[in-house]
Amino acid sequence: MTTHRAVAKLQALIRIPTVSYPDWKLVDTDAFDRFVVEHERQFPLLHERLELTRVDTHGLLFHWRGRSDERPVVLMAHLDVVPVDGDATWQHPPFGAEIHDGAVWGRGTLDDKGQLVAVCEAVETLLEQDFTPAQDVWLSFGCNEEVSGSAASLAVAALSSRGVRPWFVMDEGGAVASEAFPGVAAPVGVVGVTEKGVTSLELRVDGRGGHASTPARNGPTVRLARALARLDRHQMAASVPEPTIELLRRMAPHAPRALRPLMANAAKVRPVLTRALIAAGPEPAAMTRTTFAITTLAGSPALNVIASTAKAGVNIRIMVGDTVAGVLDHVRKTVADDDVQVTVVDENEPSPISPVDDDAFRLIESTISDVFPDAIPAPYVMMAATDSRFFTGICSRVYRFAPFRMTKAQRESIHSYDEHLGIEAFLDGVRWYQRLIERIPAA
Repeated sequence: MTTHRAVAKLQALIRIPTVSYPDWKLVDTDAFDRFVVEHERQFPLLHERLELTRVDTHGLLFHWRGRSDERPVVLMAHLDVVPVDGDATWQHPPFGAEIHDGAVWGRGTLDDKGQLVAVCEAVETLLEQDFTPAQDVWLSFGCNEEVSGSAASLAVAALSSRGVRPWFVMDEGGAVASEAFPGVAAPVGVVGVTEKGVTSLELRVDGRGGHASTPARNGPTVRLARALARLDRHQMAASVPEPTIELLRRMAPHAPRALRPLMANAAKVRPVLTRALIAAGPEPAAMTRTTFAITTLAGSPALNVIASTAKAGVNIRIMVGDTVAGVLDHVRKTVADDDVQVTVVDENEPSPISPVDDDAFRLIESTISDVFPDAIPAPYVMMAATDSRFFTGICSRVYRFAPFRMTKAQRESIHSYDEHLGIEAFLDGVRWYQRLIERIPAA
């Protein structure tokens, strides 16, 4: 069987391990250099006919001039990936880009080289046809999204300096998700219209330490453990934001009969709905509130040494409607211990909500319905952070959608192991981008 040229391009770029690390000294810059060279080899017309601006170390910002520059569109992706856990049980080599069971397997197929290649292949195909878009199209490909690097903010600065105010921005995010909601058989084409803010804290307790044979009560590790247990028990107030209400309303006709009235009238029964989502498990519960994940722990360097310092990292995803200041107030009041030092490592507020009753969203929605006729297009609140949050300063319509069919298992493989993208799903994604670009209307 002949491999579709777009699939071969995806394989070529997956095989280059463009792994991001917060510590720049750990980054293999040669891999990123090779990626940029290979990208030009795979997409010659894109590099020949579009104006390229290099951003940060390896970010790429392409400008495709349309018939008008009045309502420019920005299509985004990123070329870096997260590290591979050496102990993870990958079925196939994570940078092998091997084809098995009708899918390309490897780190980055879903996050986010699949999307990058789909965008570029759609543009390359249209350039071969001498197509000119109705509006300017910008392609913004970041190189350090996975470590919240500066490429995206520098791309925004580059656009701002040229007076570019995008009509809409499209980045990674949602998907054509199957098994998205209990009892809903139809896939849901979820488009992120906002995303939670990401804030990280360090909780630290200092003490005398000493020999493990003479422990004192309430040492650093005990005080820290008590603080973390309190945070785990006492969550912030839950609520259901407007995008979730609209998501449920759209899914209602496809839900089990008993749930339809609740979902169709979600706005009128928010308290009941909130309790139902919390009871449904961690994923639905995360749709209702700010979440606290205790991710890192550090204490004594030896089993027979009492820690003189105990530290924990807390990763917080701030729900729309909450704020960083409100989260910090909640943490300090909940911990209720002046010996527990709370330090902000990084902070980001939730993104503004982009409009749904709007021509830009309707364009995205109709393209989903065209390419994925069985899917329910719907807005949602994205739990993870993307580079697109930096674009909200220059654009009020920032959307997050990967036009690929994904099972629950595939979604769980992102940042984990056995990441893979179905070939037919990938080619549908290429087709989706091509139709989106072709449908961009004249001003």
